[in-house]
Amino acid sequence: MKVTGSGSAGSTSGAGRAKGASGDGVFQIPTASGAAPAAAAGPAAAVASVGGLSALLALQEAGGPLERRRRAVSRAGRILDVLDEVKLALISGELSLGQLERLTRAVREERAATEDAALEGVLNEIETRAAVELAKLEMARNAGLREAVESR
Repeated sequence: MKVTGSGSAGSTSGAGRAKGASGDGVFQIPTASGAAPAAAAGPAAAVASVGGLSALLALQEAGGPLERRRRAVSRAGRILDVLDEVKLALISGELSLGQLERLTRAVREERAATEDAALEGVLNEIETRAAVELAKLEMARNAGLREAVESR
């Protein structure tokens, strides 16, 4: 077998007469002057790209349908928790700007991950209601500031 550079191995030619062997069956070692010069080393083979590894990691991160469903349920649970806080605050009359901002942020995060038209409609309604409540808080705050200024 002959090995040349960084290419593939050459083919073998089967059993044959050894180089340097004379025809009379006596093995002779070739002299230094008859030896073939050493071949120059070829360039190293290119390192395989890590693109395959990146693709594999991306597939693992995406997860299967069960993983996507688990994440969707988790996000929906977070929105429902914030909606419950807002509902209780509305009933008690202690709705804060921070609660409405958390609700708006949760809706925005969910909107980025959805492809369902019905869910988009529900998110639009929640976002509209949050905007209305924010406007009410602004009006109440402005009225309170105006009364405080007028009473001085």
